[in-house]
Amino acid sequence: MITIIFTVIALICSAAVFFSNYPLTVRRENLGGTVRAVHVSDLHKRRFGRDNSRLIASIKAEKPDFIVISGDAVTRDETDFSCIKSTLDALCRIAPVFMCSGNHEQSLPQEYRGKFYETVAETQVKMLRNTSAEIVLNGRKLRIFGLEEDYGVYKKGESYRNLDVLTADVITELLGESPDDGEVLLMAHNPFFGEAYSQWGASYTFSGHVHGGAVRLFGIGILSPERKFFPKCSKGVYVYGGMKLLVSAGLGKIRLFNPPEIVVYEI
Repeated sequence: MITIIFTVIALICSAAVFFSNYPLTVRRENLGGTVRAVHVSDLHKRRFGRDNSRLIASIKAEKPDFIVISGDAVTRDETDFSCIKSTLDALCRIAPVFMCSGNHEQSLPQEYRGKFYETVAETQVKMLRNTSAEIVLNGRKLRIFGLEEDYGVYKKGESYRNLDVLTADVITELLGESPDDGEVLLMAHNPFFGEAYSQWGASYTFSGHVHGGAVRLFGIGILSPERKFFPKCSKGVYVYGGMKLLVSAGLGKIRLFNPPEIVVYEI
């Protein structure tokens, strides 16, 4: 009898892990706009079909006006970037792709960090490392910025204590003043500085990093990559002043009750 009980429990746990990690979900957020963006984040080493065919097909089906990749497209111990290159090439055939760095791109060993950015440069992706690009869609001018902050906001040595804090002034030092003309879209991997992003002048900020809290119970994320419980802004749309912070639960890493997602926004 005990053996049967443990077998049933093991099967339930296995099913929970499978259905929390294998399905690729699409979350849709209608923010009342006329431009459709697909948000991809935290792919790490995950593959959805051969050469990410399932992921690419899901994004293509949404017919986006542009695609945002808000960091951690790879993981820090990755050395072969052939799959991410083919994935990026395929996405660029769907719509313009804008991308920023996450903490894993920043913490790649120097040799492979250079190789990664060289690989991205061989595609049509607009990789924004404290730079910006402009796009006009449906008569709206969008200025898209990619923030690459100091790594101290993520980790210091081997410690997650006394981390650096981003302020609007620090962001201005990295990106310059927020422009007055057009709408300002910011890609910033770390979602914990929403107030600073708003004060700097972003209209929308695309973030990831927290993986939805890894485990989600009753809609609450449990753990952040910084080993902190119940992290704020783990998944969803958050409002800071006149800015909307758009946080994806991402695609990679092991998760529970928190399936991989892409997010479609009407902004």
